Amino acid sequence: MRIVNPTAILGEDAACEYIQKKGYRILERNFRKGYGEIDIIAIINSTLVFIEVKTRSSNKYGTPFEAISPQKIKLLVRGANFYKYVLHPDLPDEMRVDAIGVIVWGNEILSIEHLENVSGF
Repeated sequence: MRIVNPTAILGEDAACEYIQKKGYRILERNFRKGYGEIDIIAIINSTLVFIEVKTRSSNKYGTPFEAISPQKIKLLVRGANFYKYVLHPDLPDEMRVDAIGVIVWGNEILSIEHLENVSGF
C-alpha cells in the first residue's frame, strides 16, 4: 500500500496550477512504472516534459532541489523513455525532465521554483 503525504499532494497541485498558467497541457499525473513515479507529464510548445515535484515545509534539511539525487534523475529519464517510446510513440519527439520545488507552510504555498531540463537529455 502506498502512503500519500498531504504536503506532497498540496505541492503537486500547486505545481500543476503553476505550469498550466504558463501554458503547459498536463497529460498525466503520478505515472507509475517499476522504475518509480513521474509526478507530472505535460506538453509545451511541442516538447514532452516529465516533471519531478519536491515539496518542503522548510529548508532545514536542504532545498527541494537538493532532494533530487542523480539516481532519481536517471530513474526519471528511464521512465520518460518508457512512457514515450513504448507507450506513446505518437507524442512529440522533443523531451526533457524538469524539476519544480515548492515551499509550503501549513496549507499556504510560500514559493514555487521551476528548473527546466535538469537531466540534460
